[in-house]
Parts: sequence; structure tokens; C-alpha cells
Amino acid sequence: MPRRIPTLFFFTLLGVFAAAAQQPTVTPTPAAADDDVVKISTNLVQVDVTVTDKNGKVVRDLRPEEVEIFQNGKKQDVSNFSFISSVRETPAAAPAKPDKTIVPLPPSPVRAEQVRRAIALVVDDLTLSFESTYYVRRGLKKFVDEQMQEGDFVAIIRTGAGIGALQQFTTDKRQLYAAIERVRWNSVGNGGIGAFAPMQSTLPAETDSGEPEVGVRTPEGIQREFNDFRESVFATGTLGAINYVVRGMKDLPGRKSVMLLSDGFTLFNETADGFREASRVLDALRRLVDQANRASVVIYTIDARGLVYTGLTAADDTAGRSPQQLEDELSGRRNKLFDTQDGLKYLARQTGGISIINNNDLSGGIRKILDDQSYYLVGYVPDDETFDPKTRRFNRLEVKVTRPGAKVRYRSGFFGVADRDAATPALPAGQQLLDALMSPFAANQISLRLNSLFGSSDKGGPFIRSLVHVRAQDMKFEDQADGTKKGEFDIIGVAFGDNGTVADQQSRTYTMTIKPEAYERIRQKGFVYDFTIPMKKPGAYQLRIAIRDHGSGKVGSANQFVDVPNLKKDRLVLSGAVLENITVAEWQRRSGGQRLEVTDPLIDTSLRQFKNGTVLNYGLSIFNAKPGSVENGSLAWRVRLFRDGKMIFEGKPQPATPKSGTAQQPTLAGSLLLGKDMTAGDYVIQVVVTDKLAKEKYNTATQFVQFEIVE
Repeated sequence: MPRRIPTLFFFTLLGVFAAAAQQPTVTPTPAAADDDVVKISTNLVQVDVTVTDKNGKVVRDLRPEEVEIFQNGKKQDVSNFSFISSVRETPAAAPAKPDKTIVPLPPSPVRAEQVRRAIALVVDDLTLSFESTYYVRRGLKKFVDEQMQEGDFVAIIRTGAGIGALQQFTTDKRQLYAAIERVRWNSVGNGGIGAFAPMQSTLPAETDSGEPEVGVRTPEGIQREFNDFRESVFATGTLGAINYVVRGMKDLPGRKSVMLLSDGFTLFNETADGFREASRVLDALRRLVDQANRASVVIYTIDARGLVYTGLTAADDTAGRSPQQLEDELSGRRNKLFDTQDGLKYLARQTGGISIINNNDLSGGIRKILDDQSYYLVGYVPDDETFDPKTRRFNRLEVKVTRPGAKVRYRSGFFGVADRDAATPALPAGQQLLDALMSPFAANQISLRLNSLFGSSDKGGPFIRSLVHVRAQDMKFEDQADGTKKGEFDIIGVAFGDNGTVADQQSRTYTMTIKPEAYERIRQKGFVYDFTIPMKKPGAYQLRIAIRDHGSGKVGSANQFVDVPNLKKDRLVLSGAVLENITVAEWQRRSGGQRLEVTDPLIDTSLRQFKNGTVLNYGLSIFNAKPGSVENGSLAWRVRLFRDGKMIFEGKPQPATPKSGTAQQPTLAGSLLLGKDMTAGDYVIQVVVTDKLAKEKYNTATQFVQFEIVE
């Protein structure tokens, strides 16, 4: 077990944080598993099929002989049949009392094999009304709080946001909460205050000309045509955003689902002269359906309006309207409701999903969709005409289940283009780097460890300093004539804001020239790439970095969520923590005042891999402490250690002394002995600082540090 040892000011914290450790010379140069994925190839077509009973419950004991599949009306021989369950089998445990000492901890980096469900919650803020937005926010928060399970890989995406929002697939609830905070009514979108705009008073017409003849363009028809065109533009934008999401989910593991929360869209428009025609939305919808079927993504739709009342309300002003005109207005409301719901139904039905409409329980609708994540994978060998390059026809699918009372849902079909026909050639170097940067999983050909730390300076203001540890053994170094080693790599770092936009980015090509005596050292310990991004605005950010080695062509990537607080709110805030790992003997020599050995806190802070039986030093800065709190002992801190979400050690509170930094910006430093009995694995240190002079609501700040104990 770890134990707390006396505080030791082992270095001048900010000085070491600002200075680079001894590194080789760096100079800039000029200038997952397929068992649940639908495959469409020339030798196999696999379709995911959901079968439910009369009560809507998933049927789990279906036999292969009970399933028949038809392509273009011709029965196919089933060659593959399996059931994929979304239910994770866990042993029953006795209920335990909630432990109030446990605090939310940042999750460990997720691996592809750990993902059971990939879920994109797409908020259509291009169409949502003000009223619907409120219920959507509430439903999303309940999903994260209560319905999200272990193994869920989740993104909350707004159709009106930038494409960077797609990169926020995560298991980190802090990041999802930040995305929910960005869900607001879009005033430039197509959504109004409510489901329907209230009636406005009109001047009574002298004569009632009746219904206009078909083919005659009227002022009312022209206005209606313009409104329909405007709605179709927003709807097309929504479907384009979903298409982008679907393409990004193609290579994700697990059951892949898109939940669209929208006020709906229409498939047909009415022209000014009274004719009804297919809108541009229908073409975009068909392209999306084919893309979703190929990517094995099921799209579920939820009408965020719930159960809508289409009659007269207190907000309607009926002055100047005849009874027939009122009836026409109400009939128009009903037709618009049905038409927009038809668009949601069509999208869900064509991709094998379900639509939730006329339901005020939005959270209940999400729960019903989550229960629908188990399915059968049915495969067959297609005939040669299926992928005939001359026809490239649409192949219609039909699945029948012979069990009485069973209901079946499946994809509508696919176009006759094999995956290998649509495959892209080998990617150029720049595209490989961007793909590694954008992937929701870390590319591990080159092992990277990223630690992004929040800080602030008097001159520059808030910033994020990112330390990237690079495993040099994964790179290729060329021998030079003078005996040195030369390595060259491209590196790119991007900070995405919580609205999906790029806050800042850096990209460079570096050449490393390493002397022979330093080569073995960096091969064993690696090296650190260090960059700082000024943060002009507070908020949640995702730091992403990718590297590509010129010599080997290998790529690596890493990402981290960082919350930049608003220091102007005068609330207690902690910076990121700097780490240093030393032996017990070295710590004892320091305590005796002996000369210090050279250490490398940059590698320790970025790599965060330590051995048990050593001493872990840590230090960080405190912002917005109340005047006088340091001098009179009102500013205190303590340290906790967590393993698997459970607290295994808690130190005693101790005051921050005036020697730690300055009274305006104190710093604290501590040491923790990692006991020899601590098993290998992931751990989290939590530093808790309390200012007794501040208001109780804002008098506590915490900071986490994740690290790993290795053999």
C-alpha cells in the first residue's frame, strides 16, 4: 500500500515545468472484430436482422431453418447465421451501499475490443424548435447519467456544428456533459418556438375566391413554395451531416447505431401552382440509406416534439379568418405533422431501425432503442449478376421468419457495387497522418503517451501545455557518415472545441540528429515532443496528436480531454500536475541535502509509467485562492489514490505554506511512496484543495493524475 511521506520541495515547480529536459537536437526542416459488421463483397452478403415477438421483445432462440432471405424476389441459401447480443453477461452481486467518498474519475483509454456499442446521438438543431431543444437536453443528460453502460462508445453531435464534433466518440462522461451544454436552440435554423407557428390575425377578405385552381401560381403558393424550399435546404444539411457521421462510423467495432433527435422533415414539396413533387431531400435520403447499409449502421429516429396537439391554442389569433380558413389552417398543421413524421419513419425503416413518434417520454424512447441492440447476422453467397459493373442495379432484400407471431426488421437493400470496387488506393503520407489524427482510437504503430496540462501565466493568460512521449524504438533511424543517427517525422496537433470547431492546430516536420552516446538512451527512454497552445476562451477541449515516421512509414496517435476553466469567475482552480519519479535512495539523499541526480520530469509527466517501491513527486499551481488564505493556514490540501474507481489511500489534510510559490499564486508539491505490494495496473491520484475563506459552494478544487505501475 502507498503511504504519505513528508512534503519535499524537490524542484522549483514552475521553473522545471517551463524548461525542457535534455533531449536530442531537434531542428525543423524547410517547408477490430468483424463478426457484427455487414459485409458486401463479391462472394458474400451479410445482413443484420432484428426479430421481435408480438410484445416487441427480441427473439433470441431463432433457428437458421426459420429464416428465409430473398434478393430481388429470388430465394437465397443461407450460408452464415449467428445471433449477436448486446447484453453483457455479468455475475450477480449483492447490492452495496453507495460510497460517498468515491468521486467521478476520468476513464482509461478505450481499446477497440472493449467497445460493445457505438452510439451517435445526432441532435438536429437545424430543425429543432425551442421547446423540443429543452426536452432533448434533458433526455441526453438522463442517457449519460442512467442509460449509458460499460462498453458504450458515444458521441453527441449537432447537425449545425463543425465536422470536428464527429471526433468526440468517447467513454468519458465529462466530455459528453460538455457536448450536452452546447445543445441550444439554433436561431438561424428552421425551428421556431413551438411545433407550429401561432396564427396571426388577418384582414377579412371581401369575397371568398375559394381554392385556387391547380396550375395557377398564387401569392400564397409562391410563399409556400419558398418555405418548402427553405425547409428542404435545412433537411438536406441534416442528412448530409448524418452521412458524414455514418462514414466515420464505418470502421468502428460493435453494434453501430445513430439516434436522430429531430422535429422531422418532408419528402415531398408542393409547388406554387399546386403540384406535389419529390424534393431534393428524397435524393439525399436515398444516398444516406445506401451509405448506412454499407457501413452496417442502423439509424433510429425520434420525433423530439412528442405528442403534438394540432388544434387551436391560446397563442392563435383567429381574427379575420372564416370557419373554412380556420379549418384549412388546422388541416395544414396536421398534414405537416404527418409529412415530417413520414420522413423520420422512412429513414428508420430503410436502415433497419425503428422510429419513436407521438411519445412524450423521450428517455423512454431512447431506452426502447437501446433494448433493440441484439440482432441476427444472416449471410448468403450472391449470384454473378449482383455486382455486374454494367448495370450496378439496386438489389432489393426481403427477409421472412416462419415462426408464428414474429416480426422482422432489416435493411431494404444495396446497390450493386462491391466493397472492393469502392475501395480507395493506398493513402498518401499526408492522408495517413490525418486519418490517424481523426480516428476515435489511437493508432499504435508508434506508441504515444499524451498528457495535456492546463496552466496560466500573468503575461500570456490561460494555455494548454501538451507533452507527448514518443517510443523511439518504433521509429527508424538512418546511420550518417559522421556516426550520428538521423530520424525524420511529421507531427500534427489539433485542439477541438466542445462545439466541434478547431481552436488551434500545429503541424511540422522535424529532423532529429542524435549522437551515438545519446542514441541508446532515447531508444530506452524515448523522447518528448512539447507544444503549448494559448486558450483564448474557457471550455472543454479535446487535444489530438498524430505522428508519422518517414523512415518506417508508421503512424501513431493519442488524444485527451481537457477542461479550461474561466479564471475570471474567481473560483478556486488547479493547474495540471507535473510528475517526477525517483528511487527511495535518491529521495533520502535529497532529504539529507546531498547533490541531486539529473532527472527527467518531462518524460515522467508524459509517460506516467512507474515501478512500485519508488517515490512519486508531484506539483501543481493554485489559482484564485482568497487573499490571506495562505498566510493564516486556511488553504489546505490532501491527496487520494484510486484503483478501479475505489479509493485505496487518503492522506491527511495539510496547509499550503507561503514557501510554495507566492501568496497570489501558491504552488504545492508532495511525494507519495508507491508501496512494493502495489500490483501492476492503472491508478489515479486526486489532489483536493480547500479554501476556508471562500464560499462553501466554490471553496474546493480537484485535479486528477492518471498513471500506471509497471513490472
